[in-house]
Amino acid sequence: MKDNIMNTLIRLASLSALALAAPAVANDTAETESDAVAQESSAATVIGSANSNLNIRTETICTDRPTNGNYACTVPKGMVQIEADAFSWATNRIGGARTDEFTGAATVLKYGLSDSSDIQIAWTPFNRLRLRDASGMVTTDEGVSDMTLLFKQRLTNPDNPVQVALLPFVSVPTASSGFGGGKVEGGIAVPINYYIPGDWVLTFGPQLNILADADGSGRHVGVRQLINMAKSFGDFTIINELSTDWDFDPSGTIRQYSYNNALVWLANPNLQFDIGTNTGLNRNTPDFAAYVGISTRF
Repeated sequence: MKDNIMNTLIRLASLSALALAAPAVANDTAETESDAVAQESSAATVIGSANSNLNIRTETICTDRPTNGNYACTVPKGMVQIEADAFSWATNRIGGARTDEFTGAATVLKYGLSDSSDIQIAWTPFNRLRLRDASGMVTTDEGVSDMTLLFKQRLTNPDNPVQVALLPFVSVPTASSGFGGGKVEGGIAVPINYYIPGDWVLTFGPQLNILADADGSGRHVGVRQLINMAKSFGDFTIINELSTDWDFDPSGTIRQYSYNNALVWLANPNLQFDIGTNTGLNRNTPDFAAYVGISTRF
């Protein structure tokens, strides 16, 4: 069964870029200054919006959470946006051992540079890792995460049903031992969103990562791909996602596959709450994760 799931995910990963790349490029046009002022909130009218039917001028918060998928929308010019996990937990069992990881206040701080771009800083101030080995001995470790700097540039006109952005990022080694790569890492993601009549949004998320080798001797490539379908019901949105992560470390390739789902509530145009879970589909992926999040802008 796991082989069938993996094969399906691989086919989705390879087809996603072809599925939407052509219309996305064809729809790419420049904005005028007057358009930018009128369309401050960008097309992703936002997942969880009370009116997410491609009404691009609806003034509602648009986030890159929950789940792994990103949106092509950006924070309106001059505004500050905060997206955070209030709390998250992930657990995994390998043989007789079990690990549990708890994080608190994992936060992304964003600022709108223009009507089509923003800058972002991501950091987690609290991580706690608990390991119980096969003999029953328990060890714990605590620390902070690496800090990640991101820049998002929307490429498409906000009137288009297909939205595309570039999201390059770099992580600097600020983490405590065991909670980061130990070196500068980076990459680029390409959010692709297709707004479908009936309050549906289909998202693809190809991403290229440059990662530190496990032995610290150099760097290697990793890739992520996902397919994400969201459906809005008034102020609520349900999200289902299949995600893959391939880490081509010289010591051995690690492939992870997960099924992720989430529920989003838009409390008001500037405030969003979410709750979600991730379920691992192979032995290299954490068995289960759960989180509660909040996002706001001002």
